[in-house]
Amino acid sequence: MNLIWLLLRASWTNVAIAIFAGLLSGACSARLLAAINNALNSNDPYSATLIWNFAGLTAIVLVSSIISQVLLVRLSENTTYQLRMQLSTWILSCPLRHLEELGANRLLATLTDDVQSIANTAFVIPVLCVDLALVLGCFVYLAWLSLPAFLVAFSFLAFSILTMQLLLGKARKLMILSREEQDRLYKHFRAITDGIKELKLNLARRQAFLSEDLEGTANSARNYNVNSLTIFSLAFSWGQLLIFVIIGLLIFALPRFLTVDAKIITGYVLTIIFLTNPLSDLLRTMPAINRASVALQKIESLGLSLASRSETSASERTELPTSGKSIEMVQITHAYRGESQGDIFTLGPIDLTFKAGELVFIIGGNGSGKSTLAKAIAGLYVPESGEIRLDDRSVTDNNRDWYRQHFSAVFSDFYLFERLLGIDIIDLDPQAQDYLVKLQIDRKVQIKDGILSTTALSQGQRKRLALLTAYLEDRPIYLFDEWASDQDPFFKEIFYHQLLPELKSRRKMVIVISHDDRYFDVADRIIKLDYGKLEYDDRVKR
Repeated sequence: MNLIWLLLRASWTNVAIAIFAGLLSGACSARLLAAINNALNSNDPYSATLIWNFAGLTAIVLVSSIISQVLLVRLSENTTYQLRMQLSTWILSCPLRHLEELGANRLLATLTDDVQSIANTAFVIPVLCVDLALVLGCFVYLAWLSLPAFLVAFSFLAFSILTMQLLLGKARKLMILSREEQDRLYKHFRAITDGIKELKLNLARRQAFLSEDLEGTANSARNYNVNSLTIFSLAFSWGQLLIFVIIGLLIFALPRFLTVDAKIITGYVLTIIFLTNPLSDLLRTMPAINRASVALQKIESLGLSLASRSETSASERTELPTSGKSIEMVQITHAYRGESQGDIFTLGPIDLTFKAGELVFIIGGNGSGKSTLAKAIAGLYVPESGEIRLDDRSVTDNNRDWYRQHFSAVFSDFYLFERLLGIDIIDLDPQAQDYLVKLQIDRKVQIKDGILSTTALSQGQRKRLALLTAYLEDRPIYLFDEWASDQDPFFKEIFYHQLLPELKSRRKMVIVISHDDRYFDVADRIIKLDYGKLEYDDRVKR
């Protein structure tokens, strides 16, 4: 039912038309069955009235069935598209810290498996609607043939449906457990792709990962799926058996207790045999429908979590970024769960000021909070307390995304897009080529129509491409998180003695996280952190 409501929200008019067409198709199919039964028991089966009645009903069934299926297929595909876009929009609008807490594996499982489950099931909904309409139409016809016989058959059928629902409820619970294991499976799959080098180099680690992590989760998911599908198979077989039990009752038991015309018994048997196929289709679709229902429940749960934390997007505002002359951080704090259980890492309170045309280094040991501070400066982490001001303007939830548009950054865990997205490359082609030459990757990478010819490069070269993208964005504030850590000494010299001073000369605000103490003299100021606390903020003596 959740899936039907999802389609109704997308376009209730299309759903109404499709359902009406499906009901019409089912009703006419039932009427067609009655016409066949009348023809078999008629003294003149070749009369023009019976022939035209048969031909007309057949045409209506064909046309209404096509209309219902075409409308619902288009609607289901459009709904799936909107679902993917809505989830992607929610994810992009959600605070970074909340996304990190949810985990990439959960987001990927929802965007791929859950949405695909709904997409796959949406294809069977048109057939499901026609089958339901056909079953209802046949029930009406059976009640018209003989109400006492219908009450007997329907009572037994209701009992059968109740017992099947008990089986289906158990199967659904197992599917929910299987879906929970799917999140963990995606986490392990990411470990395979992201940690392939480490797994190849250490046999003991690889064997432990396969046997203790991946195999256990995959085995649990398999067992839950096998058990749920086994129960669905039992329900399907039970349903098929009950159809023949009903036929047996009508033929052998009912005439002993009720006076029923043989023609009515024939009509009942013919109708029930005719119902065998649509009832079997309904039973076969139960696993897919339940899987889609579980997936939709997962999507709605994630969607509520994301939507409740959605940020105001700068695209909704007409205001453009300012010059970015100064940033003030006043008593900023940010806390999150540390590496040990129950350990809370707290950054701050931090009081800092950054000016345009200033080159600032942030230093400190591993785990000191440098990257956390950088994300707080860039507006990616929302401080629990304190205030950030850009050019004396306070940064709030209403303008935080606008504030972030002042930054170009290359983080240590950067992502390199294959296209120069959001950059008008038409006017920057010569400049982009100059940067490729300066970064010495012009022989490996070409830019055509804003598309990079390749990103299959070494990590150091990929960072140079990320730096090129940051240059072309031409924002007032630049932030580099350990950019030089993957560069050879030659490019470290270029970065610290050419690229950074060049940005500074253009009156850019430049903030660099670095461990390269031999280049600290390049900075105007050095800020040192020690486990989230500001140890010192000194201007470099030259």
